Amino acid sequence: MAPAAGIRMASVVCGVLLLAISACAQNAQTRQGAAPAPSGSEVRAPLVDLGLRFELEPQALALLKAMSARLAAAKTMSFTAVATYESPARTGQPLAYTTLSRVTVQRPDKLRVITPYDGAPSEFYYNGKTMAAFSPGANMIAVSQAPPILDAMLKAAYDSAAIYFPFTDLIVADPYKDMSEGLKLAFVVGQSKVVGHTTTDIVVVANDTVQVQLWIGAADHLPRMMRATYFDEPGNYRHNVELSDWQLNATIAPGAFVPPRAATARKIRFAAPDAALPTSGPSAEATR
Repeated sequence: MAPAAGIRMASVVCGVLLLAISACAQNAQTRQGAAPAPSGSEVRAPLVDLGLRFELEPQALALLKAMSARLAAAKTMSFTAVATYESPARTGQPLAYTTLSRVTVQRPDKLRVITPYDGAPSEFYYNGKTMAAFSPGANMIAVSQAPPILDAMLKAAYDSAAIYFPFTDLIVADPYKDMSEGLKLAFVVGQSKVVGHTTTDIVVVANDTVQVQLWIGAADHLPRMMRATYFDEPGNYRHNVELSDWQLNATIAPGAFVPPRAATARKIRFAAPDAALPTSGPSAEATR
């Protein structure tokens, strides 16, 4: 289940796996200089305040259900996710930053996410018993006990360490349930022959929090891109995820969900990035 109510499909959190490393979004703002937030009048109102006629088009829901069924039926799946998020420059205009993650899922209780770039490399492993976040550059690892089911682990990872993936709603047991929660609008835009180098159906869904545009393969029902904008986010920045290299029901090598360098990595607490390495005091000494 996504950590926040409603659709969180394309919410890109760049720093969630960096542990004691500063999140790249924060680094970017440090380099550029923090831009002033837009005034309250520039923040868009929730859907309920926009006077729109709510409508859930049956064709749009059918496309979402077909995508969900294809993903939910896969015993294993792997894909590449390129996430692009926007952060304000000193001019107040958005700059785009990207991360690439290679994702491997084995239902019902295994996940591996390797993020080699951009920013500090990070790795995440879940084997049904423990979850581990590893920073290769710093050779640091945080390990915690985890629930025995993937959906529960995703929530626990967010609650305990602010770990959230922009593709979370695609790897849970019932993607349609996550995506349709609180849905107010759903409609079909048309088709594209550009995104994902294939023909895709373009669907837009929205609740009171976010609007998400999805490009879904017309033939294979696999998602190729998602773009989200949040009604209450100053600047209406876009959060984008491109999905490629899909492989469903492929054989996964034994040991794929165990961090290979865990034994030699320095152990730190499994916690949110700003709490992982205290700068002073007894708890700081304990992490050294």
